[in-house]
Amino acid sequence: MIRQAKPDDAAAIASLIILAMDSLAAKFVAGKDPEEAVPLFERFAALPANQYSYENTLVYEDGAGVSGIISAYDGADLELLRAPFLAYISHKYGFREHIEHETQAGEYYIDCVSVAPGKQGKGIGKELIRALIAHALSINKPLVGLLVSKENPKAEKLYASLGFQTVNEKEFMGGNYLHMQYKTLV
Repeated sequence: MIRQAKPDDAAAIASLIILAMDSLAAKFVAGKDPEEAVPLFERFAALPANQYSYENTLVYEDGAGVSGIISAYDGADLELLRAPFLAYISHKYGFREHIEHETQAGEYYIDCVSVAPGKQGKGIGKELIRALIAHALSINKPLVGLLVSKENPKAEKLYASLGFQTVNEKEFMGGNYLHMQYKTLV
């Protein structure tokens, strides 16, 4: 079942964000192991009004608990949603790296899609993406975008199979990504 996340889903959300981000998550906490960032993401997943908040997250839940997430928000709100996270990691971990904008106004941006390892390959990711697209349409956001690593052709193929098209390439935090969008007819 897919549902809106709640603050008490924060631990599961954090673990799945770390799974998706991998080494990128470690950068935020000046660490080497992505797992070092779990407390950071658990904190922000439980709080309102930030890019990793439960407010911006749908979860896939089955009898075993939360096994998938998708987080998204209006690209126009990126700076506002990112500000509390950046302020915190700057103060607590000394993070000063410039982070490029991965989205813009006019796009409902999928920040993270992640499915637990034992549940991958069962269509959960597709269900989450379809649910997110339906949600975006319900709030009058017909353009949905995401970044996918150029080193992840499997994910690129998944997004393309769901109707996403590559619109350009972007550099983000030292990596090369394809910017893909899904446009609906309103």
